[in-house]
Order: sequence, then C-alpha cells, then structure tokens
Amino acid sequence: MLRLAAVLFMLSVPVPAAANGFEPVKDKDRFLSLVKDRTLRIGLYDLSISVLPDGRIDGTALGWKITGNWSWKDGYFCREMDWSGTPIRYNCQLVEAQGADRLRFTVDQGKGDSATFRLR
Repeated sequence: MLRLAAVLFMLSVPVPAAANGFEPVKDKDRFLSLVKDRTLRIGLYDLSISVLPDGRIDGTALGWKITGNWSWKDGYFCREMDWSGTPIRYNCQLVEAQGADRLRFTVDQGKGDSATFRLR
C-alpha cells in the first residue's frame, strides 16, 4: 500500500525531461485545457484522477479514495493528496504533454521520478 502511495505521481524509472516527444506545459490555462472534463489514468494501479479547475483532486487507486488540492506556481503543478488516510506530501511537479493523450508529471520540479498518465 505504501508503495502505491509513492507511485501515485511517479514511476520507479526516471525519464529525462523532453524525451519521447513530451513538451513542457508551463501555462496553467494550457494545463487546464488538457485536463478539462478528462480523467488521468494509470491502468496498472487502477488509478483514475480528476484534476478540477477549482483546485481539487478527486479519484481512486485500487478502489481506495484519493482526495487532494492543487495549485499552479511558477510554471509547476503543485499538489498534496490523501490516499484513503495515507498522506502524499506536497510537491511541485513539471508537467509535460505528448499530444492531447498523455501527461507526464515529474516530481521535484522536474528533477525526480516521473509518472505518465493517459487522458481519457
């Protein structure tokens, strides 16, 4: 369970920024246009998250509730979450898009591990 909490916004394999056709998303309006009325998914963990324009995060992973809050600061997606009672610490992340179908979040303002989500 703790492993999944750590994986919610990062995968175990670091990926260099701007690799594989991903382009940085530095503007909040662009980010919102990508996630509007869509769900971020990682099928392996049955993870589905909605990032709402009012600053809330809502979703599930392995059938357990995810809640949280987010803001846009200096070109980064900053969030804190809770996964069914397990806090997921505040972190500001680099967001990159690959077309309109995938978003990659890299922790520690792009210096850490990454997680790639499909947009549904």
